[in-house]
Amino acid sequence: MKKPAKRSTLPTSKAVEIVSDGAEDQPARGTGLVSFSGHETFTLRHGWLKKAVDAVLHDPHVFMTESAMVDLGVGKNMVRSIRHWGLAADVLKETAGTRGSELTTTQFGSLLFGPQGFDPFLEDQNTLWLIHWKLATNERRSTGWSWMFNLLHGDEFTRDSMFQVFMAELKRRNIAGPSNSSLQRDIDCAIRTYLGTRGRTQLLEESLDCPLVELQLLAVDPEGVLFRFSRGPKPSLSDLAFLYCLLEFWERFGGTESLAFAEVAYGNGSPGSVFKLDENSIALRLEELDRITGGALIYSETAGLKQVYRRKAIDKFRPLTTHYEESLALTGN
Repeated sequence: MKKPAKRSTLPTSKAVEIVSDGAEDQPARGTGLVSFSGHETFTLRHGWLKKAVDAVLHDPHVFMTESAMVDLGVGKNMVRSIRHWGLAADVLKETAGTRGSELTTTQFGSLLFGPQGFDPFLEDQNTLWLIHWKLATNERRSTGWSWMFNLLHGDEFTRDSMFQVFMAELKRRNIAGPSNSSLQRDIDCAIRTYLGTRGRTQLLEESLDCPLVELQLLAVDPEGVLFRFSRGPKPSLSDLAFLYCLLEFWERFGGTESLAFAEVAYGNGSPGSVFKLDENSIALRLEELDRITGGALIYSETAGLKQVYRRKAIDKFRPLTTHYEESLALTGN
């Protein structure tokens, strides 16, 4: 599906407070809550998030039942993996006080994959960008993915250099990490999320590769040793989807009314870091904020100080609703 035209703006009928759906369940960065398992070495597969949402809506305890394999139509390890990816991608969350035995859907999960979800079959590439955003900012559930996009300095790396960075971070935080083999398997799974294994002529839906391969965020040399992030403007990421991610990133700073350009571009878990955007591309997107938010957010470069300012609160889900409604209108659905 094509990116909506630049004319897209948010509805201006009302302004509501930012909603942080499930944010209280997500730890702050650097708390020591990390995980390098749960995926059972399976990358996220096409249809799994929709399957997870449907199953939990039918039975919040589905992943704890003996019939889970039958209900989900997969093996025991894949049941665990689907649960993991549902939590990591923020379409599911654990119900407080149940020790993970009961799950519910998040507002984000319902918006995309619920009964009236906007994109249950991942037809809009922005949905892939949003899933990537969730994985790369969820340090608690998908540590390897978060660290790969936020801790690696420079755009080139190898499996070994990635391993060394992870080990150094664990040591810095005084965390007893997993075994070397477990960490290496997690690194391999994270890389396969964006590179895959299929041949060039094989269609994505016919392979077992992760749908995020389509984003082309990662490339590898012919020897399969040196990896490189694809840094650039990311034209398939709509301004409204970018705005949602910016607002979610901004939530981590509390009630601040301004956000520095450097934070947006290079901060841990920032749009610039996660999407591998270059500075010029970020500036161009920030310059659009005044128009697409009806003046709620503005970007200013005054006396060398580059900042985004918030004039009034915006519900972070409004940009997503606007994006998908416009996309559906363009396709006649």
